[in-house]
Amino acid sequence: MFDLNLDPYVHFDRLMKEAVAKQVPEANAMSLATVDERGIPSVRIVYLKEVTSEGFVFFGNYDSHKGKDIEQNPNVCLNFHWPVLWHQIRITGMAVKLNPEESDAYFKTRARLSQIGAWASKQSEEIPSYDHLVRRVEEYEKQFDGQEVPRPENWGGWLVIPTEIEFWFGLNGRLHQRYIYQKTEDGWRTLLRAP
Repeated sequence: MFDLNLDPYVHFDRLMKEAVAKQVPEANAMSLATVDERGIPSVRIVYLKEVTSEGFVFFGNYDSHKGKDIEQNPNVCLNFHWPVLWHQIRITGMAVKLNPEESDAYFKTRARLSQIGAWASKQSEEIPSYDHLVRRVEEYEKQFDGQEVPRPENWGGWLVIPTEIEFWFGLNGRLHQRYIYQKTEDGWRTLLRAP
């Protein structure tokens, strides 16, 4: 039974734990939708790295397609889809950059090759060949040989502060259940939507 009186973060935590327990592959993978300055939408998969009392955290390159979109228009949408469970969670909100200290802390936990890759890849830019990327990785491996890899300034995290969270439960006959939380000045307004 879904209780709309509970905080939406309680439901999110319960459903994420259920997905992990049922071994949903990469349960923290989520679609991130953005819109560019021309109004053209784009969507890609990123990974949820943390849930705080304020929202949902992911990381990436600030100069990437998604980074430039968010800079122009911080309104984004996240979507988790776990088809084996017939569950979806959609989060609409505003993305804001994390402070550098938070991004530094997470960057230190990444695998070294991923750290090097953050320097080597000018994400979303055209490259002449894959070998070009491989050579850049080799160059940065030499540059940082024997030392800790620092976080590039153009790489870090975003916090998505939700304005709406939808919990979707699939049922036969497409008579799905859709429970909605909308952020107001006084807290969360709750409602149901027709499938």
